[in-house]
Amino acid sequence: MRKTKPKKRILLPDPKFKDTLVTRFVNNLMLDGKKSIAYTIFYNAMDLVGEKMKDSEKAPLEIWKKAIDNVTPHVEVKSRRVGGATFQVPIEVRAERKVSLAMKNLILYARKRSGRTMAEKLAAEIMAAFNEEGGAFKRREDMHKMAEANKAFAHFRF
Repeated sequence: MRKTKPKKRILLPDPKFKDTLVTRFVNNLMLDGKKSIAYTIFYNAMDLVGEKMKDSEKAPLEIWKKAIDNVTPHVEVKSRRVGGATFQVPIEVRAERKVSLAMKNLILYARKRSGRTMAEKLAAEIMAAFNEEGGAFKRREDMHKMAEANKAFAHFRF
């Protein structure tokens, strides 16, 4: 364990939506330090979401935030070794980690999707998550099921 905790870095809001959450998402989306490309992918995905979901009176950023909220896990399981046996202990997820896991899962399952460009794949995954379907949402449901199944071992929490 470290003696002192590292300082939290302050993120600047993104240029288009003026939102730090978008910057965090773009930082997770970025590969090889290519931030401008990551921003382009994200903004193109938002434009595609806006075009495809005109009927849902919400702005593309609101749809994205709702999608993030829908794939955010509340509990997860951690392996805990007790007397030679390993138990999957359900633990509540910290607020910072919740958002981080949600973003990473959304990006992971967007990359796995079939499609032409990353913007198209990301837009499709965002819309699926908004409608409570898709890979990232299924991952969250599986996490919750695992935690529910192992609720008996909750007393091994530390």
